Amino acid sequence: MEEGNNIKLVTTKKQQQKILSSVKDKPYFKKDNFVLYKNDCLKILEQLPEDSVDMIFADPPYFLSNGGFTCDGGKMVSVNKGQWDVTNGLKKDFQFHLDWTKACHRVLKPGGTIWISGTYHSIYQCGFALQVNKFHILNDIAWFKPNASPNLSCRFFTASHETLIWARKDKKGKHKFNYDLMKNGDWPDDFIKKPNLQMRSVWSIYPPKNGEKKFGKHPTQKPIDLLVRIILASTDKNDLVLDPFTGSSTTGLAAALNDRKFVGIDMEKKYLDLSIKRFNDLKK
Repeated sequence: MEEGNNIKLVTTKKQQQKILSSVKDKPYFKKDNFVLYKNDCLKILEQLPEDSVDMIFADPPYFLSNGGFTCDGGKMVSVNKGQWDVTNGLKKDFQFHLDWTKACHRVLKPGGTIWISGTYHSIYQCGFALQVNKFHILNDIAWFKPNASPNLSCRFFTASHETLIWARKDKKGKHKFNYDLMKNGDWPDDFIKKPNLQMRSVWSIYPPKNGEKKFGKHPTQKPIDLLVRIILASTDKNDLVLDPFTGSSTTGLAAALNDRKFVGIDMEKKYLDLSIKRFNDLKK
């Protein structure tokens, strides 16, 4: 698929090396244009140069690990994902979102954009944090999951979507949007997208397929198709994409598949190791 070139500000290999040389932490993994750091994202973001990143995708903690249960593959399972997903109370949770979005604002290039994924447990806090930190919200996308798990309590509507917020660094900036590709590209698995019509803000994309979890899985793993669409929509080849909560690095795989440079940050060794296995498998 060909991409638009509405803004030709790409990150060269030499520029990427200069950007990464400013980070004193040694990469946990580095191969080709795929780089992982094991640390708190704030500590890595503060070392990156200002105005250096083209696009950020973030899937921050939803703070849902409260001892409850959900349905996964037809079985009742705990929603507890780890200490990183345990709430610290409304005020501290919101301060967390304020801090990391502010750090992201600093490193984004003028006109650079950020995507945030979440459910109603977190996405409204993230949206408000973006506005406090002077981002300009462009769209909210409803990612519809055709095969969503049923609601076990039978007391609520079945949760069958997540919300994505897409925002630009500054209100007066000029962001990248590959309009023609989104309108005229081939999106055969999305029954909502009609051929040769504008792509709407509701996307039908299945959760990760079995092959995407053959080395293990992350509890909030996103499907590769979702991240490919996001990256193709809002970046060009050789752009630098960053994920501050990289998990199993679906963002990085989508970036690598489409000739983008990638920096991923996470605190969990087991998920970074999973990222490496997935990346090496991609390169076979």
